[in-house]
Amino acid sequence: MSQLRIGAHVDQTDPLAEAADREAPLVQFFLGNPQSYKGPVLAYEDGAEALRTRAAEAGVDLYVHAPYLINVATTNNRQRIPSRKLLQQHMDAAAEIGAKGLIVHGGHVTDEDDPAKGFDNWRKAIEATDLKVPLLIENTAGGTNAMTRHLDRIARVWDAISAAEGFDMVGFCLDTCHAHAGGNALESVVDDIRAITGRIDLVHANDSRDDFDSGADRHANFGQGLIDPDLLAHVIKAADAPVVLETPGGADEHVADAAWLRERL
Repeated sequence: MSQLRIGAHVDQTDPLAEAADREAPLVQFFLGNPQSYKGPVLAYEDGAEALRTRAAEAGVDLYVHAPYLINVATTNNRQRIPSRKLLQQHMDAAAEIGAKGLIVHGGHVTDEDDPAKGFDNWRKAIEATDLKVPLLIENTAGGTNAMTRHLDRIARVWDAISAAEGFDMVGFCLDTCHAHAGGNALESVVDDIRAITGRIDLVHANDSRDDFDSGADRHANFGQGLIDPDLLAHVIKAADAPVVLETPGGADEHVADAAWLRERL
């Protein structure tokens, strides 16, 4: 596992400089404001083509995290329609910079809704989106009617989207904090997810500030949260996918977390 590729979520202004500060082979970042429907904005001042070319020359893989507001599962047209538009905009922008994937949360429906509507809305969203780079659906920590918190819901999303045109461009991002806080046993979560999706394409590696099944999405640095250290390392090793640290802090903290992880692998 010495060859495990470990990167981090970084500031979007100059992701290549951030990668260099961490000696990281990959980085993840937002394109614009993650809490806005206004659409992607590339902060890298030399533009998309330059970022794409320089990342390739440096051997740095780029991943884009879609805005948190995107919820393609919802039955609320005022949210679902803008969410689909925003997803396509970020897909296009991610492709322009040569990103290896676009990560998006699973979303939710209201407590009054039949969750089946959310699963089918996911199918429709896949069919409506021109997937130019892999779309990596991420498990989430909370929500009583969430699409990707619990394993049975993830399975139903996958059943729905597997019939959609473009499904071959869909993958899965496993977040360790979300799995723990969402109530999924870390001892078996990698096998459980693979049994459903057949794949894990990316790991968001985070400790958790909160208890198992708390539903709280609060990340912690490795060894400073409530996930058993050996179990956390086991999950990341078993997933055998590129790793993005979304732990608090900047380059120094990420370097320390990467060292903590490598020591346990």
